[in-house]
Amino acid sequence: MFYRDGFFWGMHLVWWAIWLVALGWIFFGPSGTSYAETKEDDPATTLKIRFAKGEISKEEYEESKELLKLDS
Repeated sequence: MFYRDGFFWGMHLVWWAIWLVALGWIFFGPSGTSYAETKEDDPATTLKIRFAKGEISKEEYEESKELLKLDS
């Protein structure tokens, strides 16, 4: 009886739509920023990392550190 008047298929499609929206929100919804993105923005942290990796010398590190202190 319900199959012939279209009521069943209408509700069936509504539930599929609800599930698709819910799954889409879970997998493609907005997410917060990661820890790596927030730490990378700090110039002092970047300077410390470069010094620890050996990319810059101690003199360059001290000079850049003093420049960062003057800017803030």
